[in-house]
Amino acid sequence: MGEKLEELGLPELTPEQVEALCSLAEKAAREYILSKVPPKRVETLNISVETEGEKPLTLTIEVELTLSPLMRNHDTQKLADEAVKEAFTIAEKYLRELKCHSQK
Repeated sequence: MGEKLEELGLPELTPEQVEALCSLAEKAAREYILSKVPPKRVETLNISVETEGEKPLTLTIEVELTLSPLMRNHDTQKLADEAVKEAFTIAEKYLRELKCHSQK
């Protein structure tokens, strides 16, 4: 699942800001899943966050999730999708803060 964040009208990001953006998005997705499922019930959790381009910046977040068979009543795909949405929310918040600071 990818989403363009071009509507924010961002300044060009430094490599450090891109790294921080990816790190924040990955952490947000991981924390979201672990807030919904006990860590010992997660068999596989791979989170990929990539950026492409500069203007527009395209942010792609993917979550691969496999839960323990004991968690069969959980909708794994829905949980992964919600984690991606949470990561985008945090990424957008970070980018909006950068935009605010660059306009001062």
